[in-house]
Amino acid sequence: MLDKLIPVNFSGVVSVLSGDQPLFRKTYGFADMPNQIQNELNTKFATASGGKSFVAAGTMKLIKDGELSLETRIAEVLRFDLKQIDPDITVRQLLNHTSGIPDYFDESVMADYSDLFKDFPNYKIRTSKDLLPLFIDKPMMFPKGGKFQYNNAGYVLLGLIIESITGLPFDVYLDSAVFSLMTMDDTGYYELDRLPAKCANSYILDEQTKQFYTNIYSVDVKGTGAGGAFTTASDIEKFWRGLSSGKVVSKEMFAAMTAPQTDGGEYGYGFWLNKDTNMPYFQGSDPGVSFISSCDFNKRLIITIASNLGQNVWAIHKDIRSALL
Repeated sequence: MLDKLIPVNFSGVVSVLSGDQPLFRKTYGFADMPNQIQNELNTKFATASGGKSFVAAGTMKLIKDGELSLETRIAEVLRFDLKQIDPDITVRQLLNHTSGIPDYFDESVMADYSDLFKDFPNYKIRTSKDLLPLFIDKPMMFPKGGKFQYNNAGYVLLGLIIESITGLPFDVYLDSAVFSLMTMDDTGYYELDRLPAKCANSYILDEQTKQFYTNIYSVDVKGTGAGGAFTTASDIEKFWRGLSSGKVVSKEMFAAMTAPQTDGGEYGYGFWLNKDTNMPYFQGSDPGVSFISSCDFNKRLIITIASNLGQNVWAIHKDIRSALL
């Protein structure tokens, strides 16, 4: 039944986990179009901003370990000139997107992420710090704590806070403190010009020629605190189950991460919330990339969809959920 809900031209993975049993798990399309290498269940897909949930988990782990608190001010841990950015912004305000810091990709006014790289080569972005020139000289968008506004730069700073406290690149810390604890062996942050085996290329359609081209010039070469992790559907399911069971943070902390932490109730700490059901989910979108994963704890249902053509995974997710419930 669910197979009929997947568009005929879909490329990516769709996985539905009911309780501990796979209800539906299938891949479509090609990880490498020219060589006709098909996507498989162990293919690693880019997740764009989906990585923010990993960074939130790592941040909360530092809080659990007493290295940080939700009320820690960014000026206490970041060792560079913040310029016009309010030094009293807290970790909490970065986590729930209420900081007001200037964003390098303001999704309320910019439509295409690749526009960032018309004047700033994307191959220069291999660490979170490499993104600082894109926003550090801008003024605050609004006073800290003033309102919820989704903010990529805030999570870049969270990545830099992790690095400042641990002395490790944020992705190295996440590998040891989050991924390894959950046996997420197929998850990591990789450079596009040296991807490991079993990674899907992400493709963009050229509307004029109707040919597909890879997104290697349209996104950061390597993921940052704002996103860019590669992972599998199976690892995402391990993430949900491991985080909720207390493997990385306490169950109380996970409950806070997946509870409303904004006035509008749309966001927790690193997770979006369905306003009607409070069901947590995380998602991401980049040129050639789309991703969503939700966890309905009441129904014990995890739905994960990733596309390496940037297709409408949200519509597919809605159709699957409606069909099941």
